Formats: sequence, C-alpha cells, structure tokens
Amino acid sequence: MKLRVVHRTTYLYSEAVSTSYHEAHLAPRDGEGARLVAHDMAIDPTPGVSRERLDYFGNRALHFSIREPHRTLEVVATSTVDVTPKPAPLLHTTPVWQEVRDRLRRDRRKDILDAFPFTLDSTSARVGPPLAAYAAPSFTENRPILEAVSELTARVHADFAYDAKATDVTTPVLEVLRRRRGVCQDFAHFQISCLRSLGLAARYVSGYLLTRPPPGRPKLVGADASHAWLSVFVPDFGWVDFDPTNNLIPSDEHLTVAQGRDFADVTPLKGVIHGGGRHEVRVAVDVGVA
Repeated sequence: MKLRVVHRTTYLYSEAVSTSYHEAHLAPRDGEGARLVAHDMAIDPTPGVSRERLDYFGNRALHFSIREPHRTLEVVATSTVDVTPKPAPLLHTTPVWQEVRDRLRRDRRKDILDAFPFTLDSTSARVGPPLAAYAAPSFTENRPILEAVSELTARVHADFAYDAKATDVTTPVLEVLRRRRGVCQDFAHFQISCLRSLGLAARYVSGYLLTRPPPGRPKLVGADASHAWLSVFVPDFGWVDFDPTNNLIPSDEHLTVAQGRDFADVTPLKGVIHGGGRHEVRVAVDVGVA
C-alpha cells in the first residue's frame, strides 16, 4: 500500500522578518516496513541556502535560511511512502522486564549501548518516583516486558482524556499526570517517562496516522494531523512501537518521520528569526492512500 502525505505549515508575521534560519524534520524514514518513494519540499520564499543531512538519530533533517524580507513563510512537504504490514510481536515470548533493565545497565553489546541513552532523562521525558509508581502495577515480577508495556499502554489510554486545550508543548509530564488530560505528544512523553523511570529504554516517534473507520464510526484520534507514539527497546527483538493515544501496536497505517529522545529532537519545523513581531502558525496535514 502506498500512502501520500501533504504537510503544509504557514507562518504569518505582523512585521517583516529580515532573516530566518530553520530546521525541518518532514521526510519519512525508510526501513521497518516503509520505503520512501518520493519526497518534495516546496518553500516560499525560496531559501538562499538549503542543505539536508542525517541527524544524530538517523532522521533526515533539512536546514535552510531565507535572507530576504518576508511577512509569510509557507513550507509544504509532499511524500509518497510504500508501506507493508509489520508482524505483530508475540508479547508473551519476550524476556522478563527486569532482565531487560539489567542488561541495559551492564551489557556492552553495540545495540544495547546504542539504546542505553534512551533510559535517561530528557527535557520533556523526565524520570522520577511518581512515574515509576504509575507504571508499577503493570510491571509485576518476572512479567514479559512487552506484555507489561502493552498493559501500561492500555492504562494510559483509559486513564487520560484527549483534550487539545489542556496542555501545550511546555507542559511537564508530572502536570500531565495530575490533569490526566492532553494530546498524543503528552501521552507519548508520559509513557516514555514511566518506562525510563523503571530503567527501560524508550524513544519518541513522530509521524502520521491513516485510519479507515467503519461506516458511521469516527476516525482514530490523530488522523490527518501529525501524530506521536513511542518505541521500547528489547534485546534480540529490537525496537517495538506502541501508540497510547489509540491503544494499539502500530503497523502499516502509522508512518514514521523521525525518532529521538523527545519532541525537541524531532520537531517538524523550528527556527530562529530576526524581526517578525507577533506571528500566527497554521498547520494542515492530509494523509491518504496514493
């Protein structure tokens, strides 16, 4: 199946911007059941300088600058990706979670060393006793790790209400825990924080979600918008995705764009501007079958 994504971001400035510098994470990743067929970035005004590189986490990052006065900036990313279903993991066949925790602490195998930084604090995914305490009922002694993560995912989905007005990008995870409300970004950060508080490796995943709801049923939350979920690392199994917003294990209808410690590593579009005054941001995303 081929998916086509059009992600349009428009900045409207109250005063002229003289110079701006930007970084974009808008190109879907290859691998893990996905093959990028085509990708195009249309930027208006046209950048004076533009270059693409792979960042530390292996994501495609576009850096560009605009060195002429402008009152608007529009960035349109159009991508076509060939996706195939990923086999569902057998949750009960995975090692017990304490074994995974202990291997992350002591094992020097390369893939485990690469995963170890994702056990640590990051700006939006903090570790601490309240987060470990929330996770604890799912992580009973000698329970297979993916069974435990699956149950934790279901609990986050049941305990937290989707509310786009309850939080913003700066809301701490402990505040999300107190309010029990937020959006997909908050739920991903919260569950990552719970897992890291137990000594496990979890990373943030940004991307898109396609849904085909039954007749008369609404789309899953996150459709036709940027979406976020998480991955947990299991030695000899690799990274396994979980979506707490929708309580499912992502397959061919989740499209990964970038992976990192938290949202700050994979922000779709950010930058620094000179001038501009007040600004308004408009974002529109369309995801469909190509």
